[in-house]
Amino acid sequence: MSRYDTQDIIYALATPWGVSGLAVIRISGAGCRQALAPFFSRPEALLEAPNATMVHGYLHDEGQQRIDEVVLAINTEGHGYTAEEAIEVTSHGSVAVIQAILALLGRIGMRSAEGGEFTFRAFIHGRMDLTQAEAVEELVSSVSQRSRSLSLSRLEGRLRARLDELKDRLLTLLAAVEVQLDYSEDEVDEFVFPAASLSSLIASIQTLVDSYQVGRLYKQGARVVLAGQTNVGKSSLFNLLLKEERSIVSPYRGTTRDYIEADLEVGGIPIRLYDTAGLRESDDLVEREGIVRTERLIGEADLVIHLVDSTDLQDIPAEDERTIVVYNKSDLAPVGADKLAISAQSGEGVSRLLSAVEERLKRSLPAGGDEELVIEGERQWRLLEGAKNALLRAEELARDDGVLDVVAVELTEALGYLGELTGEVRSDDVLERIFSGFCVGK
Repeated sequence: MSRYDTQDIIYALATPWGVSGLAVIRISGAGCRQALAPFFSRPEALLEAPNATMVHGYLHDEGQQRIDEVVLAINTEGHGYTAEEAIEVTSHGSVAVIQAILALLGRIGMRSAEGGEFTFRAFIHGRMDLTQAEAVEELVSSVSQRSRSLSLSRLEGRLRARLDELKDRLLTLLAAVEVQLDYSEDEVDEFVFPAASLSSLIASIQTLVDSYQVGRLYKQGARVVLAGQTNVGKSSLFNLLLKEERSIVSPYRGTTRDYIEADLEVGGIPIRLYDTAGLRESDDLVEREGIVRTERLIGEADLVIHLVDSTDLQDIPAEDERTIVVYNKSDLAPVGADKLAISAQSGEGVSRLLSAVEERLKRSLPAGGDEELVIEGERQWRLLEGAKNALLRAEELARDDGVLDVVAVELTEALGYLGELTGEVRSDDVLERIFSGFCVGK
């Protein structure tokens, strides 16, 4: 973590670059108020402001030329996001104003923050553990309301609390084994290994491991491909689902020659939806290339919505785990009630189709568990797997009357994995990997 010198005063733009009503610039580090005061129109008010208060005034440069009217939000040491002395500068959202303020901060001895450096300081000062720090970035990058909700739950400390509970249970197990190892048989009662407690602990960790499938779905989403013969209504359905005219719709076969993609959300799941070239034999080189791309997308898709023309029931594919057969143009030729029928022109049946898509995408998710306690990160999944496997080895050793000191080693290894999850056990390489992926303002 050599890039993160915690003795420096750091600053960064916390709002996006570009023209806006307001911009926010974050400053953190001991002495930041003293450093900024000579360039603020009310220096005494800034220096004397208590924690969690705001000061209004003007920033000016070294020649007393005003830069902008600002509001400074003050956090004293031990408070705020980083638990350091900090200032948040709210200015007008002009690019010229932002550039002038950032340039001033650099000239007066502050340093531009690295990616994730504010959150890193919050972590090292004990404001959050690693699971909460990761939740910050997961919340910022959320692309669905469900992912946002789950990230916020982790940021509030629900995962941290669950891990603390698991560590306490594991420590109780380890203590029982260590007592047996530390004293001779004539000094303690006959030892009965707490097998039920260990089994229960493994099951609890397995529940968290399984939740990774849920978190990954809501974070990464799913690729859904609209496929079928030419002129079955794929482009019409694509436009209907997006509520905008993205794909060209015409009565001529082969109009769509390459795929078009767009994002939407179904049941809280982010979807990348593809409208594709119609599947048919063609002598047109461009159309044939579009069909090749369509076939490639179908092979890579999480789910394929295969449209069939209700007025021309030919080449109907078989349904499987990745394929939903949908009968379009049901307003022109109704099909049986057991079929999933829609009209891409009128919108009839589309809500039923969306429900079927949601149900199919969620079908592989594990049942049970806490719906609001879900992990998203691969690091967390890997460490939980490591802890579970160490406990499974300990369980097998204890069942086979293995040497207790080896059982204790496995229990200690599991405890180390849980400690890595929260950051109690850590290395600079791990921290670098976690925080370097953050945006600069965080």
